[in-house]
Amino acid sequence: MYNTPPCFGIYTIQLVLKWLEQDIGGLDKMEEQNIKKAFILYDFIDASNFYQCTAEKNSRSLMNVTFRLPTEELEKEFIKKALEKNLGGLKGHRSVGGCRASIYNATTIEAVEILVDFMKSFAKEK
Repeated sequence: MYNTPPCFGIYTIQLVLKWLEQDIGGLDKMEEQNIKKAFILYDFIDASNFYQCTAEKNSRSLMNVTFRLPTEELEKEFIKKALEKNLGGLKGHRSVGGCRASIYNATTIEAVEILVDFMKSFAKEK
């Protein structure tokens, strides 16, 4: 019916807002965590000779960190081995290629550190 509110959407938003306020500590704390997560990943990539960010420093996203490996073959192998370690969703956009780590609000700092550890070990193998 036209006048029926989207109950599931409203309920979901309520749960997310409670989580943000009660578990995280509010929007300012969420922003701090997102900045920390992004800089953990960007700092590693910037210091690496193996990985390269695709976005310029002044245009980088806090949510989607895009990067390339030396070759497309290595990118395919990286994505395959990442999936074996339960690190999914790293394949870049189909029209651009490369890799993309989506580190949205629900991604923990520990998860980003696990990704960086995997990236270190993968680069060391190559």
